[in-house]
Amino acid sequence: MVRWRSGTVVAVRRRWHGAAEVDVALPDGATLRALAYPELVGDPEPGDRVLLNVGALVMGLGTGGYALVVALPDRLPADPPQDGTTRDAGHLVKARYTPLQPIVLGADEDASPHRAVLADAHDVAGMPVVTADLHSALPAVVAGVHADRPDARVAYVMTDGGALPAWFSRTLDGLRGTLAGTVTVGQAFGGDLEATNVHSGLLAARHALRADVAVVAQGPGNLGTGTRWGFSGVAVGEAVNAVAALGGRPVGSLRISAADPRPRHRGLSHHSVTAYGRVALAPADLVVPDGLDADLAAEVDAALQPLLARHRVVRVDPAGLDAALRAAPVGLSTMGRGLDADHGYFLAAAAAGRHAATLLG
Repeated sequence: MVRWRSGTVVAVRRRWHGAAEVDVALPDGATLRALAYPELVGDPEPGDRVLLNVGALVMGLGTGGYALVVALPDRLPADPPQDGTTRDAGHLVKARYTPLQPIVLGADEDASPHRAVLADAHDVAGMPVVTADLHSALPAVVAGVHADRPDARVAYVMTDGGALPAWFSRTLDGLRGTLAGTVTVGQAFGGDLEATNVHSGLLAARHALRADVAVVAQGPGNLGTGTRWGFSGVAVGEAVNAVAALGGRPVGSLRISAADPRPRHRGLSHHSVTAYGRVALAPADLVVPDGLDADLAAEVDAALQPLLARHRVVRVDPAGLDAALRAAPVGLSTMGRGLDADHGYFLAAAAAGRHAATLLG
């Protein structure tokens, strides 16, 4: 459960869209690095007393290794400007029934400027949608799309399998000038648009953000127990089904690695095998880049065999993708490994983006 601490902000380290990283001194003399979301708790300044949740930090869990600011109890933020008694500013409750539940405007609610276009929307008109297991695939997929179609509008549909606040992601902060926008769905929040589920999020990406291509993946952080079914990336298969139900073109970004120290993630990760092989009921294009190391390619091909009854494997020429990845506006990192340390992982994601671009005609 929650491990509480109280301390005092001694420095603001850095800020990015929606987040502030601070140093907090505890009464015992220790100093912790903590993260605050100003939209939720207010904007911390040196001298502020803060209440912290340190549970994940103590256990060594989570991307970034932060304590989380729960409140600035002596300097509460002002109420939002809207009249809180009406639904004029939206009534989608995210992180529901937790103490910090935000109430946001859904893209398809009555008060939304996108209501008219979304009220009768029922499909995404053949839009290619890349589904990925990890948040770290997002910039690589975008680089792959833009390698051949630099003017393509790419939207990100962020699911709630990892971080719930989109503000946690420095990747999204760095991609703000590159993406057409972010739609946070389910319990996730903080995107440019908010949606109730993946289906309405995809419709918002297509019709409100006017995306040519969408990428569906969880936020930063991945929950896993090391078992076949106990991981948040199972939702990748459900995303494939949603894309198909809405008349889109599902493109599977495969989790491929020759560098992961865990056998279950080397070659083709068991996450991809389970999500596409057991959860996805609709067919998808599963993308493999040509030119992988021979041993890695053999492992991937063997693992894909059981998936061929439903899905189509697409081989993609990787020419130019390495350069596109190196030119990405954000640093590439997955499980602490950069582009050169886990090249196959990022190349596979970029290849999925390139294939999605070919489907634009």
